[in-house]
Amino acid sequence: MADGLKTGLALRDVHIGLAGRELVAVDLVIAPGEIVTLMGPSGSGKSSLLGHICGTLPAQFDVSGQVILDGRILDGCPPQDRHVGILFQDDLLFPHLSVGGNLAFALPASIKGKDSRRARVEEALKSADMDGFADRDPATLSGGQRARVALMRVLLSEPCALLLDEPFSKLDSALRDQIRAFVFDLCRKNGLPTLMVTHDPEDGAAAGGRVINLA
Repeated sequence: MADGLKTGLALRDVHIGLAGRELVAVDLVIAPGEIVTLMGPSGSGKSSLLGHICGTLPAQFDVSGQVILDGRILDGCPPQDRHVGILFQDDLLFPHLSVGGNLAFALPASIKGKDSRRARVEEALKSADMDGFADRDPATLSGGQRARVALMRVLLSEPCALLLDEPFSKLDSALRDQIRAFVFDLCRKNGLPTLMVTHDPEDGAAAGGRVINLA
């Protein structure tokens, strides 16, 4: 990334296929703070595209095109060096760690010292309206609290782009509206180019950005 310039996430003529069948073809640029929604039926390649961006797509897939984040080509980079965060429909909190431990796990190694790391965790919890929850067992949290902790854990890893993989599908309708607003607000506030895949048209409407339908 030249001189700290944030140019967003670019998918340049990306094609993904499997066993001779094309699953998805995308060409788009997602600006910092923009949320683009990708919709389509199961098997349309949505999750495969996210896996490719993250660097976790299995080798048997055929891929062409380029993934570029803030001017840096990600193709060939290991997942841990891509600075791409992903939020799944399951919160995937570690049951053997406290809430604070879950968040601290995501902190970059560059943040050194127990006090500095604890302060960063406390700051994240406060921004999620969960001040004082650091020592809580994740099993004692509500669904909405778990969803917020999962998002803060992703953000603490300091991603340069965010992927959302059906992140609201397991929440009840009242909670879904609240968590959607929380997630989208933080995406914009942090200037993260965000790609969301979903089956729910309401997710795309709530995001308020472009909606791309895959066949």
